Amino acid sequence: MAIDYTRLNSTSRTVDQAAMDEGLRTHMLKVYNYMASGLALSGITAALTASNETLFNAVFGTPLQWVVMLAPLGLLFAMSRASASTSKILYWIMVATFGVSISYIFQVYTAESVIRVFFITAATFGSASLYGYVTKRDLTGFGSFLFMGLIGIVIASVVNIFLASSMLHFVVSILGVLIFTGLTAFDTQRIKSEYYHGHDAEILEKGAIMGAVSLYLNFLNLFMMLLSLLGNRE
Repeated sequence: MAIDYTRLNSTSRTVDQAAMDEGLRTHMLKVYNYMASGLALSGITAALTASNETLFNAVFGTPLQWVVMLAPLGLLFAMSRASASTSKILYWIMVATFGVSISYIFQVYTAESVIRVFFITAATFGSASLYGYVTKRDLTGFGSFLFMGLIGIVIASVVNIFLASSMLHFVVSILGVLIFTGLTAFDTQRIKSEYYHGHDAEILEKGAIMGAVSLYLNFLNLFMMLLSLLGNRE
């Protein structure tokens, strides 16, 4: 009896592809779990800091606020050079620190508007991330354009510290929403693509953590931009 090697090879490729797809879904789920857990920890930390007047004043009434605001940058740099296990620890420290740094929103905006904007952000983020996951279009060039836009709004935000222009703040917020929505789609596709380039356990774990960092930062910045546009002040 002749063996149909063509059918065997086809079947083998189908099985391999199915295993690859299942591995990708598991990897992406891990990324989203890290991100969601990070957001939850940031929210808890922010709420606890805002509700404790002594702690809040100790942070925002002293130069300690600059340490809290700048510390995540140092943690991000350390994570990029650390092992997966160390990066995981630094990630939890980073999101907790971010929570302290944004705790002022509970003093500035009503709790109802914070919750409302959070769900708007979640819907926007989810749609953009889903698009980045399923689209066949290569978003690499789009990502480079968005990165340049990100640099632009960072510079504009720094300049506006001195100008205190409400119009410039409004424009930066609008552009920020567009840029971070686009970056969410781009980063989701990038994380998905990176999965196919290596299956070493250490590399995948580090990739999941750093992928979660990218999506976490996109979500957090998108939330802050939308809050400045849609939030109701106390």
